Amino acid sequence: MEYILYEQKDAVGVLTINREKALNALNSQVLDELSEALDAVDLATVRCLILTGAGEKSFVAGADIGEMSTLTKAEGEAFGKKGNDVFLKLENFPVPVIAAINGFALGGGCEISMSCDIRICSDNAMFGQPEVGLGITPGFGGTQRLARIVGPGMAKQLIYTARNIKADEALRIGLVNAVYPQAELMDEAMKLASTIAGNAPIAVRNCKKAINEGLQVSIDEAVVIEEKLFGDCFESYDQKEGMANFLRKKDDPAKVKKVAFKNE
Repeated sequence: MEYILYEQKDAVGVLTINREKALNALNSQVLDELSEALDAVDLATVRCLILTGAGEKSFVAGADIGEMSTLTKAEGEAFGKKGNDVFLKLENFPVPVIAAINGFALGGGCEISMSCDIRICSDNAMFGQPEVGLGITPGFGGTQRLARIVGPGMAKQLIYTARNIKADEALRIGLVNAVYPQAELMDEAMKLASTIAGNAPIAVRNCKKAINEGLQVSIDEAVVIEEKLFGDCFESYDQKEGMANFLRKKDDPAKVKKVAFKNE
């Protein structure tokens, strides 16, 4: 692939959007390659994924304005669908995805970060949905996910004004979970990913599914989703060994050990 790099470190996969000269802007090729890269992740061994951008200036500066500038109405809608299809694949990816946001996350960059489960950023990060200043709306889920994450009022203010915000304000409004110095960002992302990867993978996957699906329905329907996914964990090796280890610790703390979960 020309614009996507992938490496696996133990049970953590790292996807890097590598179009640094264009500040990692999203064009059709980047979106296609990202979709292919997600399909190629070995889910038998990867338990958490990190998404980041190449270089220190930009996570993803946005969608490629050069490509968008000549689109017709039909082509614009198709481009929006292409982005949304990829971002939904990312949002519904079976294992948790952490966005390590190093620099600009504007327009499509903010939108792709919101498709991830957890967002952490560097102290030079900048967020925004500047589309109305370009004569368009957010097209890759920005009007929908931003309102769900920070609330409708704040989302409308940010989108209507096209104002960019810095890392500290993104943290204050709940758009990101944590802010780190630029040099520490990837190490912190890896620590977080490794912690997640160390827990029972079937349970973690089911938690993600329960949260994502439950947010789309009423609480009465949501708890039914949870009940089924809760029950799905039982009779697995991970459940049996995890609980047996807890009981060993209760009976004799000297017998406690770190459980090697097997995803089965």
